[in-house]
Amino acid sequence: MRAFVFLFFCLPFSLLAQKYDFLPLNSGTNTSIRGLSVVSDRVAWVSGSNGSIGKTIDGGKTWQWIKPAGYEKLDFRDIEAFDEFKAIVMNAGSPAFVLQTVDGGKTWKENYKNIDSAIFLDGMGFWDEKNGIAFGDPIHNRLQLLKTRDGGLNWQDVSDHLNMDMAPGEAGFAASGTSIRTLGKEKVWIATGGTSANIYYSDNRGYTWKRYPCPILQGGTSTGSFSVDFNENGTGVVVGGDYQKDKENPNNVLLTKDWGKTWNKPVTPVSGFRSGVAYIDAVQAVAVGTSGVDFSKDGGKNWLHLSDLNFNAVGKAKKGSLILLAGNNGLIYRLKSTGK
Repeated sequence: MRAFVFLFFCLPFSLLAQKYDFLPLNSGTNTSIRGLSVVSDRVAWVSGSNGSIGKTIDGGKTWQWIKPAGYEKLDFRDIEAFDEFKAIVMNAGSPAFVLQTVDGGKTWKENYKNIDSAIFLDGMGFWDEKNGIAFGDPIHNRLQLLKTRDGGLNWQDVSDHLNMDMAPGEAGFAASGTSIRTLGKEKVWIATGGTSANIYYSDNRGYTWKRYPCPILQGGTSTGSFSVDFNENGTGVVVGGDYQKDKENPNNVLLTKDWGKTWNKPVTPVSGFRSGVAYIDAVQAVAVGTSGVDFSKDGGKNWLHLSDLNFNAVGKAKKGSLILLAGNNGLIYRLKSTGK
């Protein structure tokens, strides 16, 4: 599904003993960033509208901006990076493309193209450098699924593995690339929204699926689940709401303790619509959206509103502690711990 100011300052805040700062790293670039892949404390990649891809190899101090030749008009909604040289990026809309670079963005290879007018990819995730999965909005009532087993060189349509019809008006949101999450060697979740919100779960790399109702705000084209994240112990969090009413919070965040089978409301919710959520560790989490940033230090039970800064995506380093937040107009911030 489609969709979507700024304040420039360094904002300190205190969460009991822990302190953090918002540190601005980039702004003014002509792109709305929705794809974010933080590889390490040094390396991160972002992607967005106007065919723009950004890369840092110094922890965000400087950014290199790239526009793959021939794809300058695409809206790159998700990116998966493995180091400073290899990254895979996908766009939303039709035609749909998946591009790959292995030389740090100097050259890009088109590894997937779909010219179906109904195709609309929403996000992707990888279990390791070879095995990954992507999904898109339903065609003929079936969620679209792609898999790669060779690091993104080839993609196979495996939509028939999820043999469940979606409700009319149910789809995914390509708001941050995180309505799909992979975990461990085989687990994957896909969160949907619109007229109906569900969590689709596979524990065998997408060969078979289960569907669990997600009682988040839903029922309209701008409502539903926008982002999901999980811990190794089966706890998880889903955020969303209504992006057209981004300061309202009737039911925008839910928690699970059983891999997404059942969901419950937190004690203190987030402060509005949220398009991205990420665990920092087993108990700390950050949620972002067009109406601000919230933080939880107790596994999502209670959320504290930190800032009105407008972000689309949040991510933590796969190996390391770097936390980045990204949004419109090339906005990139670092959320930095300043100790106790």
